[in-house]
Amino acid sequence: MKDLFGSPGKVSGLVLRMGQCFFAAASLGVMASASGFSTATAFCYLIASMGLQLLWSFGLACFDVHALRLKRDLHNHIFVSLFVVGDWVTATLSLAASCSSAGVIVLLIKDTTICRTETKLSCDMFQISVGLAFVSWFLLAISSYVMFLLAASA
Repeated sequence: MKDLFGSPGKVSGLVLRMGQCFFAAASLGVMASASGFSTATAFCYLIASMGLQLLWSFGLACFDVHALRLKRDLHNHIFVSLFVVGDWVTATLSLAASCSSAGVIVLLIKDTTICRTETKLSCDMFQISVGLAFVSWFLLAISSYVMFLLAASA
């Protein structure tokens, strides 16, 4: 198998996974700290998706740390196949959640007066959370692409 940027068991792969964890956790944290979060049920899918992405990326980051410490090669066909499926599923869910949440934000800010009249809704925090979710998805998309190339080269 090829040795690509972001491969599992490499430092670049660990950096990508840690970035995914950081931005997913930041998206969750910003959304949870936004005032009016408990009444905004439109963002539940984003919260669930970022939670799944956080767990998945953190698990693979721990796996990368373990492989780096023991100097093990993770370019096993079974591992790569598992990583491909997991990355593509979480990437699809994260993109769908980010896009749908962005649509809700556009509706709230541009198309209605809810954000201007409801002072208890923190629409700016919602926007920041969705932006962080897109960054997290972008990093996951890079990992997904690398995993797909590794699986195709096997």
